Amino acid sequence: MTPNPAVAPSLSTITLAGGCFWCLEAVYERLQGVHKVTSGYMGGHTGNPSYEDVCTGSTGHAEVVQIEFDPAELKLETLLEVFFTIHDPTTLNRQGNDRGTQYRSAIFYHTPAQQAAAEKMVADLTARQVWANPIVTEISPVTTFYPAEDYHQEYFRNHSQQPYCQHVVAPKLSKFLQVFPDKSRMFGRE
Repeated sequence: MTPNPAVAPSLSTITLAGGCFWCLEAVYERLQGVHKVTSGYMGGHTGNPSYEDVCTGSTGHAEVVQIEFDPAELKLETLLEVFFTIHDPTTLNRQGNDRGTQYRSAIFYHTPAQQAAAEKMVADLTARQVWANPIVTEISPVTTFYPAEDYHQEYFRNHSQQPYCQHVVAPKLSKFLQVFPDKSRMFGRE
């Protein structure tokens, strides 16, 4: 579907945390209907945190991706299905070997409809007993978003051969591509 350049789409924004932001960014920038993904920090209590500050766990921020998407092209429910597929929402303050509050699972909603959709998704997944352990994903209103430093943006695309990307990011991207092949798009240099 080629958008009409004369008509700008009405975009929605949601902010998600599910471990390292490089993992989420690599997946969401390939999801059809997503227009922009920005890695950053949210949910903390200090202003203008740096990556080094957030890594200490003392700022209260989570590594997040802020996603701008076209709801006419991508249902919020699909976006959330992808989120719950590519990370483990049952591990408190941890994803794999990444540990600390900065790696927590969280949905920072921008609208009451996003809050309701997130709560419904968690309730549905819980009722279906998708995981043996309870879902610990935080569902909170959006707070101040601090974009991460430039070198974090498009990290996987620019550093796909880096060991962390090969061993942590690539498997999440591969899972997304296997589970959602009809919802993915590829980039020209792949």
